[in-house]
Amino acid sequence: MKHLYILLFILPLIGFGQGWEQMFGGDEDDVGYSVQQTTDGGYIITGGTENNGQNIYLIKTNETGEEEWSQTFGNSFLFGGWGSSVQQTTDGGYIITGTIQGVGGNNDICLIKVDDEGTEEWLETFGDDDENDEGYSVQQTMDGGYIITGETQSFDVIENSLYLIKTNENGEEEWSQYSYGSVSEYGGQTGSSVQQTNDGGYIIGGSNLSESSESMDMYLIKTDNNGNEQWSQTFGGDYNDWGFSVQQTSDGGYIFTGYSFSFGNVDVGSEIYLIKTNEDGEEEWSQILGGVGHDFGYSVQQTTDGGYIITGYTESFNSINGDVYLLKTNENGEEEWSQCFGGSGYEEGYCVQQTIDGGYIITGLIESDFVIGQDVYLIKTDSQGNVTSTIELPTPQSKRELIKTTNILGQENTTIKNQPLIEIYDDGSTEKKIVIE
Repeated sequence: MKHLYILLFILPLIGFGQGWEQMFGGDEDDVGYSVQQTTDGGYIITGGTENNGQNIYLIKTNETGEEEWSQTFGNSFLFGGWGSSVQQTTDGGYIITGTIQGVGGNNDICLIKVDDEGTEEWLETFGDDDENDEGYSVQQTMDGGYIITGETQSFDVIENSLYLIKTNENGEEEWSQYSYGSVSEYGGQTGSSVQQTNDGGYIIGGSNLSESSESMDMYLIKTDNNGNEQWSQTFGGDYNDWGFSVQQTSDGGYIFTGYSFSFGNVDVGSEIYLIKTNEDGEEEWSQILGGVGHDFGYSVQQTTDGGYIITGYTESFNSINGDVYLLKTNENGEEEWSQCFGGSGYEEGYCVQQTIDGGYIITGLIESDFVIGQDVYLIKTDSQGNVTSTIELPTPQSKRELIKTTNILGQENTTIKNQPLIEIYDDGSTEKKIVIE
């Protein structure tokens, strides 16, 4: 079916709607790993920047994605760190976790609390200075403290192990746990995502090296309020399957995403792996999503209609070097629509959230011809994943005749679809349209 829309103008970023794109950074590489809509309708983003050394990058924007302020945190060494997760706190400030270079030259997990203007209030680090530890996810807890997950090589663990840390409101450690379940002699266990559950415990999503197949499995762990394991589940096949994002769903179960080399087009590469479990972590259904190339799922959230929104990366769908991938499913994980974003370079989406207007906000990285190095990529879409939207008007009726159709560069083309075109008539008038199939 063809739908005809007449546009009031045809600039690359067409107005009227809820969609826009913004980029942030300098001449070196910058990346956004986490985004959240703030109480004022704007957005807070964290990631990393290599301008003036590699440091944690924090950006606050207004509701249209225009920067209000930004801050960097690190030790100004060649390698300073990066921010992996950010959340607005109940006092209007922000909490960030990530990785920072410790005094011994190795990586430590860091927890940074800032006020509503990004000014540091305190910074805490966790882990052994002689080993590498990395923080991937943080959430403020019901008691005003914080829960963090990541991975550790401290505590005489083999290679790396999942790490769970609970702090008070000042970032001081109350307890920590590591090496859940059966850890392979080769290590290979990580926590990528953590959330406090309705019962006051915690759900952690990550990956674990299987001792039987010597490949990675998606790994889901439920703990009590002191971090003691209540149950764990693994998901995957004979090859590597990686888990990145988990959320408790409205029915008390869990939605978990990552990517799989075990299922789908295994001869081509990976596919997005989406798993829905009950409250005990038992699989209710799973879906393999994507196209004919590599597809990765990094972030998932349940939407207000009971479905799910996922972002990640795709090399399918005529992607040149890889694009940001946004995919919406129904409550059973069946695809409703998908969108790709990016240019001629390499783009990835690392975090997605539904916004208060029913659209979506995504952050990641963009590397295209018009960008020096990599930049933080911030994308706001409407409820259907569109960055641009249009107003539909009735087609004027007249006796004029169409002479030719061109694109916005003036090149004649009569089969243009899904992009702006100009129709030129014998009376000298023109119409600007998009035909969408």
